[in-house]
Amino acid sequence: MKTIILAGGVGSRLSEETESRPKPMVEVGERPILWHIMRHYLHFGHKDFFIALGYKGDYIKRYFSDYCALAGNLSIDFATNTVAAGLQPGASGKADDKTEKLDWRVNLIETGVNTNTGGRIKRMAPFVGNETFLMTWGDGVSNIDLDKLLAFHRAHGKLVTLTAVHPVARFGHLELDGDQVAEFSEKPQTNQGWINGAFFVCEPGVFDYIEGDDTAWDYKPMATMAKDGQVMAYKHEGFWQCMDTLREKKMLNDMWERGTAPWKLW
Repeated sequence: MKTIILAGGVGSRLSEETESRPKPMVEVGERPILWHIMRHYLHFGHKDFFIALGYKGDYIKRYFSDYCALAGNLSIDFATNTVAAGLQPGASGKADDKTEKLDWRVNLIETGVNTNTGGRIKRMAPFVGNETFLMTWGDGVSNIDLDKLLAFHRAHGKLVTLTAVHPVARFGHLELDGDQVAEFSEKPQTNQGWINGAFFVCEPGVFDYIEGDDTAWDYKPMATMAKDGQVMAYKHEGFWQCMDTLREKKMLNDMWERGTAPWKLW
């Protein structure tokens, strides 16, 4: 199943990192967050990616071009001036995340620097065709079970399934025992309320709701489809986190370095 990832936004709230590179290329554990998202999809067997480029799209093109060319060992023959995939480790050898070649098909699609989210999605219509497709943004990770998400979507027959998640609390959570603080959690996910966590499943009919490049997906298209009874929510009670600020970047990196990253299902 084809997977669309929107990776064209400027990421102004993370400007310290995005002046020189697009937001999906900001690193978590020395890998772009986009890589983590794609590993998640691959874990559930989805490896046909269509990445909607915009701001600094050439950066993403270079990354994937170099990744494909340089992953793993290289053998360089100076006599013949050739470079090829190098010797592989023996049966006891084990490739790590830095060297493995991944079974991805990555299509990098220019969707315009100033195009809004809905416009980027509509520009992907010729590549998707008349098929159900998966879609997400290039700045959030989760441990959502994509098999269950897809089964939920197929069961209701509507145009869109979005993943509903609990928001991260604005302030730290205190569990009190009288006047004593029994437990302190720094800005955990709340148990109250739901927000759109992306991780969509869509039918091609969604393209008819998008007027053009200036259309924002989260406004008129989603509002109109919801009014028409065409949007369903898959409630995900597990981990979800977007990366909008330096603090959130640090939090995700800390999880990865400690080996406690909930989104690492592979």
